[in-house]
Formats: sequence, structure tokens, C-alpha cells
Amino acid sequence: MNFKLKNINRSIYSVFFFAAIVSGFIFTVSFSLKNRKPAKEIALKNKLAEIQVQDGDIIFQSSYSKQSQAVEVATDSKYSHCGIVFIENNVPYVYEAVQPVGKRKMTEWISSGVDQTYIVKRFKGIDTLKNASLLKMREYAALQFGKNYDAYFAWSDKEMYCSELVYKIYMNCINFELAIPKPLRDFKIDAPVVRKIMRERYGDNIPYDELMISPGQLYDSPSLITVYSNEK
Repeated sequence: MNFKLKNINRSIYSVFFFAAIVSGFIFTVSFSLKNRKPAKEIALKNKLAEIQVQDGDIIFQSSYSKQSQAVEVATDSKYSHCGIVFIENNVPYVYEAVQPVGKRKMTEWISSGVDQTYIVKRFKGIDTLKNASLLKMREYAALQFGKNYDAYFAWSDKEMYCSELVYKIYMNCINFELAIPKPLRDFKIDAPVVRKIMRERYGDNIPYDELMISPGQLYDSPSLITVYSNEK
């Protein structure tokens, strides 16, 4: 009888011991996962301190959006998304046209991109701009907040897509054209991935003559200089 009780006690002890090990493992993994993002954000904040971004800087990345690959193929560019940087209380934000148009902390914006790869470019004449001009650019950008993302890439101001927002901030606020818009037909639109997206968006009414501006055009602008890149 005592022998059986001892065996039962040992079994119970073994179960509790095993449960404690499993619980400890789960807690460790959970804690690690919860703290992974803050660690990345801290590293990004430290890196941003080194970069010293300025108001009006333009930032580029490749996004995980459904249309990203099609945009990169059609525009012959590695980057499908861009935004413009403004500093608020010493914190850099990216003003961008997503759904809806708005802003995010630069650390969050970078974290959302493919492999967290990004490039910061600066207008060559940024140091000649008066504070009033930069304030006008920020205010114009803020006025676009809440607008729907323009999935049809129309040139009207009713809705906005990412490179359109950046282009129009510079054009409407300091009367400077970073790149020249061109009609859809002038992009590389014959690739299957591009044709597929166009059929989904436009059906049989593809607006070949609609003027558009791409992240790639802004990226290649001779009026911009690269101030930071973590491309591998």
C-alpha cells in the first residue's frame, strides 16, 4: 500500500515538474516575442539620431501591399512607397498617403517596410527654404489627412497616392517640380503582374493617358541627394 502511494506521489510530482518546465518555457518565449518589437524600435531610434533627418526629407521603402510588386515592375524601381518627413517635438514623423492619408512615427513607418530597408533623400535646396515655406508644406500635407488612398492613381486632389502627395507638397507649396508626371502608357505596363493589377482596377477602361508620378521618378530626381541608405 505504501509502495503504491509512493509511486502515485512520484507520478504527481513528475507531472507538476513537467508542467512547471513547460510553463517556464512558454513564459520565456512569450516575453521574448513581446519585447522584440520595442528592442527594434530602440535600435531604430538610435539610428535616427545618427541620421538627423530634416523637415522636407523624402523617405522610400518597399511595402508589403498587394500592388507593390506591380508598381516596382511598372516603374523600374526597387521602391513602391514613399513619404515626407516632418519633425514634431523632436520626433520624426512620416506624412504619407495610405488608407487613409495620415502620418506615423518614422520608427513605425520603417518597421512596416520589407526588411526595414529604407532610403532618405533630401531636396538640394532645402537649406535655402525659409521656415515659413516648410511650415506651409507641413500644413498642406496635414490638410490631406483623412482623404482616401487613390488606388486608381488619378491626378485629381480628391484622393491621394503616396508619390502624388510628396510631389504636390513641393509643387503647390514652393512651386518646385521634383519630377515630370507622365501618362500611364509610358510606364512598363506589359508585364503580367502589372496587367493583372490594371485589369482588377480598371477593367476594360484603362486610363492610358492619365498623368501619374511614381516613387521611382522621385527617387531618381536629380534635385534630391541621398543622406542615408541601409540597402544591402
